Amino acid sequence: MAATAIASDVSAQSARGVIGATPLVALDHEPAPRLVVDPPLPQPLSEGRVFIQYRTENLRVLPVFGAGALGVSPRIGHLHVTVDDAPWHFVDASGGTIVLVGLGEGPHNVLIELADPTHRVIAAQALHFVVPVQSKHQTPPPGGR
Repeated sequence: MAATAIASDVSAQSARGVIGATPLVALDHEPAPRLVVDPPLPQPLSEGRVFIQYRTENLRVLPVFGAGALGVSPRIGHLHVTVDDAPWHFVDASGGTIVLVGLGEGPHNVLIELADPTHRVIAAQALHFVVPVQSKHQTPPPGGR
C-alpha cells in the first residue's frame, strides 16, 4: 500500500507537468510567446556595467533565421536590443544575459523586443535606468577596463 501511495504522488508531478512538452512532437495551439525582463542587476550597474536578465515563455531563443523557421515547434526567435532610441538595434540570439558596457553616466533607455525568425516583433519591454557617477578612485577590475 505504501508503494502505491508513493507512485501516485510521483505520477501527479509528471515530467511534462514539470518541464513542459517534449520538443520532439509538434505542439498544436501553442500559447502566445511572452517576454519577461528584469531591471539591471544593481551591483554591476553601480560599477557602470549593465547586466539585464530575461526569460521567454513559449519561445526558445536560438540563432535560427528566415521564413523556413516559422513552422518550427516549439517556436523559436531572438531579441532585438535598442539602446537610447538609436536608429539601429543589435540582435541577441544567445538566450543569456544581455551585457552593455561603455554607457555614459546618467539616464538610459533600453528597448528589448522578442522577434520571430523573420524579425517580426512579437513582444517588447522597455527599461529605464541610470548609470551612476563613477568614483575616480575605483580600482579597475582584474584585466583592466
